[in-house]
Amino acid sequence: MITCYLRYVIDPDKLAEFEHYGRLWIPLVERFGGTHHGYFLPSEGANNIALALFSFPSLAAYEVYRQQSFQDAECQAAFRYAKETRCIVSYERSFFRPVLTAGDA
Repeated sequence: MITCYLRYVIDPDKLAEFEHYGRLWIPLVERFGGTHHGYFLPSEGANNIALALFSFPSLAAYEVYRQQSFQDAECQAAFRYAKETRCIVSYERSFFRPVLTAGDA
C-alpha cells in the first residue's frame, strides 16, 4: 500500500472554494480504486495550510490513476475549478508506506 500526502498552501479567503474542491476529489479517487482518507482544513494555527491523504494498493496503481485522471472529464473539471477559483496557491506531494500491526501490510 502507498499513501499519498498532499500539503496545500491555500488562499485563506477561499476556504469554501477549497473545501468544494476537496469534496469533488474524494469520490473521484475512490472511483479509480483508491481509498480517500479525507481533506483536512485549517482549524487552529496556520490558516493557509490544508492536507489530503489517500491510498492505493501500490505505486503502480497510483500511476494508473494519475494517467486516467488526465483523460477523465470530471477530474479535468476539478482541476479547472481549482485553477479558476485560485483557491490553491501551491502544493507538494509525498508518498508514504504505512506501518501497521503484525500481519497487515
